[in-house]
Formats: sequence, structure tokens, C-alpha cells
Amino acid sequence: MRYVVDDTYLQQRGRVWWYFRRVPKKYAHLDTRGMIRQTLATASIDEARFRRDALAEADELYWSSLILADDAGGAEGQEQLDAARRRHASACKRSLASGFKYLTVDQLAQAENIEETFERLLEVRDQSSNSGEPKSKVAEALLGGAPEPNETSIKVSEVFSLYVNEIAFDEQKNKSDRQRYSWEKTKRTSVNYFIDVVGDVSIGDITREMALSYRSWWIERMIPGDSGIKPAKANTANRHIGNMRKLYEDYYRHIGDEDRLNPFRKMFFKDEQQTRVPSFEDDFVRAKILVPGLFDGLNDQLKNMIYVLIETGARPSEICNLRPEQIRLNADIPHLEIKAIDRELKTVTSKREIPLVGVALEAMKNCPDGFPQYVDKGELVSANLMKAFRNRNLFPTPDHVIYSFRHAFEDRMLEAEIDYGLRCYLMGHKNNRPDYGKKGSLEYRRDQLLKITHPFDEQIFNGVSA
Repeated sequence: MRYVVDDTYLQQRGRVWWYFRRVPKKYAHLDTRGMIRQTLATASIDEARFRRDALAEADELYWSSLILADDAGGAEGQEQLDAARRRHASACKRSLASGFKYLTVDQLAQAENIEETFERLLEVRDQSSNSGEPKSKVAEALLGGAPEPNETSIKVSEVFSLYVNEIAFDEQKNKSDRQRYSWEKTKRTSVNYFIDVVGDVSIGDITREMALSYRSWWIERMIPGDSGIKPAKANTANRHIGNMRKLYEDYYRHIGDEDRLNPFRKMFFKDEQQTRVPSFEDDFVRAKILVPGLFDGLNDQLKNMIYVLIETGARPSEICNLRPEQIRLNADIPHLEIKAIDRELKTVTSKREIPLVGVALEAMKNCPDGFPQYVDKGELVSANLMKAFRNRNLFPTPDHVIYSFRHAFEDRMLEAEIDYGLRCYLMGHKNNRPDYGKKGSLEYRRDQLLKITHPFDEQIFNGVSA
């Protein structure tokens, strides 16, 4: 491969190299230098290229900071912070190009730096008179006049925008559009609650007292009152306080201040009233749900999803997002392949292959291409199914939900004495035991599931199609 030498912006006068560059038209109204001429004070082409690169980058940053400052006007927060960052970076690069490390005014004022300070003053004089550089800009770079940007001055709402758009990139990159929307919505709600209680303060101004005020606000919402409004649950409060704790921690890690004390630290409410989602009893499913004609009037894709949920134990979001290539009806052992396609699975262990048996197999034959009407609409599926079940009085208790099918599937496997490792695999749960093997062949898994398959009347599928 041929190496291409780039001598852009370089001109040689005698033995000394100079930096020559015209100010681009789009910056001319902000930078009146016109043609930039600055000695690089070296006869070495390699050294000249190094200093040229630093000056070129300094000018780009300088122009960017001018544009940002001009656009921001009297604005505060993120716009000013971005302009300050570029101004500081430009000064650092320009100082480096002149052969000096950027030092602040306070650092230069130290006694041991008096000789270097004098050298810098001479350099400011020489550059200002010989290169046409504005004296103020040269002085700012060499005499430490560009203050370090105050990263703590950015407001909470602006920190959240930075968090969504940059800091938390890894958390979102594999999510579908709907998953990203739900992820952001929950965290934005936490931030909005905090702003309602404390105000849109600068991130660096958040104190422990402010965090405690936020906690006290949640305590008031958790106490039952006479308003008829259902009190907030402890896990709801913990989630929102936790989102603020993570936002604060991740921002300061992002700017390199990992040791900063988090004002939301160790704030957590104990919740001793958490209730486990109850399972559907086998007799109830067979007598009340697997009934021909029961779901007449319900969308066909939703009908078939109900039957798939019953005999796979899968999450509703996993079923409604099935793609045709995940549905293996023509395999020796018909099965579903649960995997991430254009969306994120709930956990790493959620990736699995589930044999299709009983009512689930018949339902998937009706929907060989999946459920296209409900792709990436898990919340809609759950809401519609909840409504359908309530209208038909199919919840034995107020605590039963559609997820009760998943819990019933797990209970049925336990009662059938199916191996613990296989139960974890089919549920998509983490197995705390050492992970060996492939959880048995598809034929083995199918035979195990046949032990718990519900008998059903084929008449339930009359008139049901994809």
C-alpha cells in the first residue's frame, strides 16, 4: 500500500515551515483573520506536520465553539457547555502546536513556572506580531485563559438527553423501536418526577437533601389516603429512585469522575407485600379456557396466541414477535426458536428452542408466518388479552393475569418431575447449577413436555385461522 504524504496548509519560507490557511466562508463573519499565517518555528518537515495538525484541529474547534456560542446566545446549559469544551480543547491544541503544554492561569502563577511563563509571554508577542493571529486567542492558549468546562453546570434534563443519545448507547443498541420507546419512557418519567419535586437544577448542584426530598415525596405517595388514588408500591418508588441514581452515576463516570459520592446512594424501600403471580390450575384451563367457541369475536391471531402461551410457557412478547424463520413446523420435531431478531431478549438465557405440542402445535399451524399484526406490540397484546379474559370471567382471582399461563407451565413441569436444568432452559431462566450439554435433544424435550400436555377438543379451532 502506497503511503500518501499530506502537506496541506504547509508552506516553506527559507528553511522554516509555516501554517497557511484561509478562514472558511461560513466562519468569516465570526473570524476576521481572512488568511491565517503562522510560523511553525521548525525546519523539520515531520515536526511541521505535527504542529500543523495541532493548529488545524485547534482552528476547527475554535470555529465550532464560535458557532455554538453564536447559536446559543444567552442560552445556558448544554449549548454553553459544548462551546466551552471546544474553546478549551482548541486552546490545548494551539498551545501544543507552539511547543507548550496547556496550563491554567493558577498553574502558571506558581513560582517554579516563572521562567516558562516568561517564555510563553514572549511567544504570545512574537505570534501576535508575526502571524496575524488575534493576540487574545494566542494569549488564551499560552497563558491559560480558556477555563476548563464546568461539567457540573448542565441541567438534569440536559443530562438525560445526553444519557439517551450517547451515554446509554449500549443499553439501547439491540432494542426494537418499541423497546427503546418503553425504556426511555420509564426513565424520562423518573427524571420528570424529580424535576417536579426539586426543579431542573444543575447536576452538580444536586445534594443529599434534594435526594431525600425526592424520597419523601415517594413516601407520601405510598401512604394510603382519602383521595381514592391507589397508593404507589415500594417497587415503583425503588425503580424511579434507582433510575435517578443510575443517571447520576453514569454521567459522572462518563466525564471521568467515578469517585463522586452519589446523593441517591443506599435509598431503597423494603417491600414485604410482594405477591407472586398465581398460576392457572389445570382443571380450570381445561374446563374454562379450552372451550370451543369461547373466544369467538376475538382477533384470530390473538386467539392462536392464547393456545401457544398455554403449552410453551413463553412470554407474550416472545410469541407476538416470532418471525417465520423462527417457526419450524416442517422439522422432524416441530418447534419454536426463541432468539433476538431486530429486538432484544429479556435475558441472555431467553434464547432457546421449545418443542410444539398439543394445542400450541395446532395453533402455530394456523399461523405459520407468526403474528405480523402484533410484531413489536407486546403491550397491545397483553392489554387486549387481559380485556378478553376479564370480559369472559377467566381470571379466578384479581391477581391472575395472562402471565399466569407461564407460571402454570413451570408448575406443571415441576409436578411432572421434569429435570431442573430442562425446566430452567424451557423457561429461559438462569440455571444456578454448572451448565453442561445441550439440555437434551428436541425429541427428548418434546417427550418430556408430552407428560404435561393438556387434552383438548379440536373443535376449539373451528373457524380459527391466521
